[in-house]
Amino acid sequence: MSTPASDVITDSSALMDERVLVLDFGSQYAQLIARRVREQNVYCQIVRHDISAERIAEYAPRGIILSGGPSSVYEDGAPRCDPKLFELGIPVLGICYGMQLACDALGGSVQHTPSREYGRAHCEVTDAADLFDGLPTNMQVWMSHGDQVSSVGEMFHAQARTETCPFAAVKHASLPVYGLQFHPEVTHTPEGKQLLRNFVLRVCGCTGKWQLSDFAEETIGQIREIVGDRRVICGLSGGVDSSVVAALLYKAIGPQLACILVDNGLLRKAEQADVVKAFTEHFKADLHVVDAGPQFMEALEGISEPQEKRRRIGHQFIEAFKSEATKIESAHFLAQGTLYPDVIESGAAQDGPAATIKLHHNVGGLPEELGFELIEPLRDLFKDEVRRLGIELGLPEDLVWRHPFPGPGLAVRCLGEITEEKLAVLREADAIVVEEVKAAGLYRQTSQTFAVLLPVQSVGVMGDARTYDNCVAVRSVDTDDFMTADWSRLPYDLLAKISTRIINEVKGVNRVCYDISSKPPATIEWE
Repeated sequence: MSTPASDVITDSSALMDERVLVLDFGSQYAQLIARRVREQNVYCQIVRHDISAERIAEYAPRGIILSGGPSSVYEDGAPRCDPKLFELGIPVLGICYGMQLACDALGGSVQHTPSREYGRAHCEVTDAADLFDGLPTNMQVWMSHGDQVSSVGEMFHAQARTETCPFAAVKHASLPVYGLQFHPEVTHTPEGKQLLRNFVLRVCGCTGKWQLSDFAEETIGQIREIVGDRRVICGLSGGVDSSVVAALLYKAIGPQLACILVDNGLLRKAEQADVVKAFTEHFKADLHVVDAGPQFMEALEGISEPQEKRRRIGHQFIEAFKSEATKIESAHFLAQGTLYPDVIESGAAQDGPAATIKLHHNVGGLPEELGFELIEPLRDLFKDEVRRLGIELGLPEDLVWRHPFPGPGLAVRCLGEITEEKLAVLREADAIVVEEVKAAGLYRQTSQTFAVLLPVQSVGVMGDARTYDNCVAVRSVDTDDFMTADWSRLPYDLLAKISTRIINEVKGVNRVCYDISSKPPATIEWE
């Protein structure tokens, strides 16, 4: 097969001329670093920690950031970077483990210390040049380390310190190499955004020309060039990712786009109608709706094991999608809403870190099943950037800010065996939850809010009669990246209203619970 169209789009982008690379040493914050840099309108890309200096030079980045990580630099087998990268003349910022690595490579030493720092710490700036320009001399920072630089040799000097860490920030005497023992990328370091801004704009000399409006214009032009007079199929779910992909493609090729919505019978209340309305009103796209609910329900009959549910739903989706796709003449490309975190986590990025979490469902797989060439126009973007792009493309805000919905649909929110009766209960309960959260003005403040139907019944009293009915759990989380999440502190009055409405209006429910588990250790979805 020829080079995937998504690779052509990615590699040809002139907007990435001002690029910062993040070398990932296993940090839980690597993606957050990249997002913080992009907030300065500078394109940032995560690459593997052992990428060669020669390959870095080919990228011609304006700056390099060495991420944190869980290892100790003095341990055998600890991840290290190519030491030649310090000779490229490109500004380098080491964060936590990255700082320790840079100091160790350039004459300093690192050791384990009993004065470990975790959480907030008070930092005193002793040299306000470069990174600390314009910042207060006393600031709060977020520490998370058990090792620290014990000496910096003759070539580094300290720029900041804490009570137990004399080298909280360092600067090399002759090379453009800087180090921070604390994490500037997290919100617990209030001045961290300005620190990274100083590095990217002042030290690296970036001008900040990474604009989503320019990205859209350039990507639309590239899609037109690649597609020519052929047709593109886009799997539409009604979620923000597939919606923005469809909008971008429609702007580029108009009637050459065909969208397929597979109604698997596991959608939320009125979801099919809402998606059809949104896309016929805004884009007049060639929309194919496949009513495949009976096939999915037949495949799920008697199945309660979560992974088997997912497997069967995935298989049925491919069959339904494939059947409809064969009816679209001259179709050559398949467009997917793959995002940058998907690419990173799947290990699919060129020069990117190896997969560490999961093989995401929309990175590869389906194009091979169908024989189409793949287009992934969002594969360089984070979720917040996709939402902003959707607004740029004219999508309605209620669609752009729609909470994520899992591919298997309500099947992973209806625990145990799936039946039409259970789905009907869950749809009504879920609709009430979303409706009340929106009415309270909290939908945009929460990241994902939904109802779960539990496979248990409990005793209740309704009127003068005892009941033995279903229990519904309400789940609401706040998160930036969906890799970690905290439960939403919804007001008690709102929770009371949700509970009262569900019990009064949804037949077969007599108890409502609120899930107060964070991720980790729990997951966002229940299955």
